[in-house]
Amino acid sequence: MSTSGPRHYPTDSPGTSRINVWLVVLLLGLTGIMIYRQAFWHSPLFSTNAESRTVTPRGDLAADELSTIELFEQVSPAVVHVTSVAILQNAFTMDIREMPAGTGSGFVWNTEGHIVTNLHVIRDGQGAVVTLADNSNHSARLVGYDAANDIAVLKIDVPPGTLTPIAIGESSNLKVGQKVFAIGSPFEFDHTLTTGIIGGLNRTFGTATGTIHHAIQTDAAINPGNSGGPLLDSAGRLIGVNTAIVSESGGSHGIGFAIPVDLVNVAVPDLIRTGSISRPWLGVVVREDFAVRQKKQLPGVFVQQVVPGGPADKAGILPIRRGENLETLAGDQILAINEDPIRTARDLLDLLTQYRAGDSISVTILRNGEKRDISVMLEAMPEP
Repeated sequence: MSTSGPRHYPTDSPGTSRINVWLVVLLLGLTGIMIYRQAFWHSPLFSTNAESRTVTPRGDLAADELSTIELFEQVSPAVVHVTSVAILQNAFTMDIREMPAGTGSGFVWNTEGHIVTNLHVIRDGQGAVVTLADNSNHSARLVGYDAANDIAVLKIDVPPGTLTPIAIGESSNLKVGQKVFAIGSPFEFDHTLTTGIIGGLNRTFGTATGTIHHAIQTDAAINPGNSGGPLLDSAGRLIGVNTAIVSESGGSHGIGFAIPVDLVNVAVPDLIRTGSISRPWLGVVVREDFAVRQKKQLPGVFVQQVVPGGPADKAGILPIRRGENLETLAGDQILAINEDPIRTARDLLDLLTQYRAGDSISVTILRNGEKRDISVMLEAMPEP
């Protein structure tokens, strides 16, 4: 009789048991997800008892919101959309038709139908159409323009009492940080309101038609189509005419410029009265001696000639001249006008465009190494 030892049967190891448990859990989880997704996608999609939600009371608008709304409602009737029109003729049929050549903004100057905008808005057209706040369109005639300051005045014929002129403010006492508001037609979206602050004052920048001095810099969004529209203070008064932006893409990057209203308020009446600007005359011929300037780093421009009987002559400004012993005496160097620095002859011409005949200006000169201020009464430029 044979005997044998105890028998052993193979069993799962503890690690194998845990793997089996996790597999079961995973399968159950996947099954649950599939059941849930099936239930979700096959659940009822519509509900017959759906109703509008109860409106939550808002309460009063904030004070600054109310003031902005009031400003827009007050000023927007004075803001217009300006379309420059090109007149084209078909070479075969000889038919004449009008095509838009550009668009911009503008504002009502007075009840007689005068509209102010930028010259560059209408420059490329042979006509213009002004769209008022009530969406009525009116053919406009060009009254006059000031190319140096990019200002143009148009005239539309409307019944008395139709127009609401914009309120005029001042720009000489503005402060950096003041709130400003721009209304215009960016990308032809008429009567668009943007807000910001004054980011800088007394800026100088070039336009397609000239150089603007004492410009207002703002971060209120100014885009293509805003040109010619008003820049307003918090009282709804005109403080500038939106004119240009600094942008690599053509869109607003937070740096826009406006022509100061003090300049506009002088130029526009001249244009309405005569159609042109009465340019002031200093009565000097100046030169820029670059060699001397580079060597001695001298500022300003040199007075080469003074017109006899002209404003500068009457004020005592001296040109290059001969002394008693026939020696050459240096003329005065013009350094500034009303503390605005003069670096080139172009600076002198551009600064003079801000003034009119009859204005008294302070001309800072350098004579024999000594600075002095001379008061000059500007006169109208004589006819050629």
